[in-house]
Amino acid sequence: MVDFRPFRPLIPRLDNGEDMIERVSPPYDVISAEELARMKERRHNVTNITLGGVGGDYSEAGKRLASWLQEGALGQDRQDSFYIYRQTFCQGELCWQRMGIVGVMAANGYGEEVLPHEETFPKVKEDRLNLLRGTETHCESIFGIFDEMSNDLRDRIEDQETKVMEFTDPQGVRHCLFRVCDPPTVQAISQELGGKSVLIADGHHRFETASRYAQENAGEDTKGFVLSTLVPSNDPGLIVYPTHRLVRRLPMPEAEFLSRIEERFTLKEEPSMRALMEELEGSPSSDLGLVVKGRPYLASARDLPQDPLWQLDYYVCQELVLKGDSWESEVEYEHEIGTAQDRIERGYELAVLLRPPSVSRIWELARQDRRMPKKSTYFWPKMWSGLVYYRMR
Repeated sequence: MVDFRPFRPLIPRLDNGEDMIERVSPPYDVISAEELARMKERRHNVTNITLGGVGGDYSEAGKRLASWLQEGALGQDRQDSFYIYRQTFCQGELCWQRMGIVGVMAANGYGEEVLPHEETFPKVKEDRLNLLRGTETHCESIFGIFDEMSNDLRDRIEDQETKVMEFTDPQGVRHCLFRVCDPPTVQAISQELGGKSVLIADGHHRFETASRYAQENAGEDTKGFVLSTLVPSNDPGLIVYPTHRLVRRLPMPEAEFLSRIEERFTLKEEPSMRALMEELEGSPSSDLGLVVKGRPYLASARDLPQDPLWQLDYYVCQELVLKGDSWESEVEYEHEIGTAQDRIERGYELAVLLRPPSVSRIWELARQDRRMPKKSTYFWPKMWSGLVYYRMR
């Protein structure tokens, strides 16, 4: 099944008085322009590599990374190891810890070993491929999920792990990285995960790019792997947020839009956003929440095909509400319902409110070789970049 191996990563070496938060970043695709500007001011921050391209050319980023090695800002770890990435986070009074195993996974494309669940954007993959060509290094980990971890392996890992680094991000998430280099435990990890399949939770673009890069460099074994963090499916910290759709301006008059919607949906106007969200909680998984110029509706699609994708509100939204070129550049995404409501109050003319799919539903569709629409899942918290680097030279 999956080929998942220990490795010797490059790890940040901090100067006196330097904090790890100065070196790391959220994944490249969730950083705002303001955050990026602040991070790039820090000379050794990973964004100077991951988002350091000029016109799609990352050759200067590659030279910059090489200079960090020469300066000693990065150093290679002592021996092949797995690493344990623990993130501790809270929502209100409830707190969780999510645990992932960091190693390198064979990038052989999708199949029984590695399953996708979302569609991807071609332009993004081209940019990530240029990053690999220019740096020969994976600076960011993909996020995968594998079937349950045994209690025995979990206990062995906890007995053998040694802390490497720790930091807390601006959202209050605590990130801890541990090394596991005990040979019997390393072997036990390889053996248990070697019998598993992996579902890509976050990082489809990076995995597809890594697979293409591996094909370009066939015969160079180190370039056939991708930096990966794998989380067991029974981990209590697997949290999925919804990804609501918002549109600043309708591309047609309101009456025309509602008329088109009523051709396929039964609309029930709700007295408030709160009432709409409560109604959605108990409604079929194919129902949508629509807010059109401030007016909330429960939208129930009629005569849906007997297909598992059509039981998913994200797919119904894509096919029956937002399909067509006129929408393509207009749709924005939001995960927090409170922030979505603020944007509606500021004048956004359309919001499509959706519910997070369960991990079991994501697995079910992936095993049937069915892909959910782009941006259907938002696993939180994100796995940060720059804790370890996989140098393929």
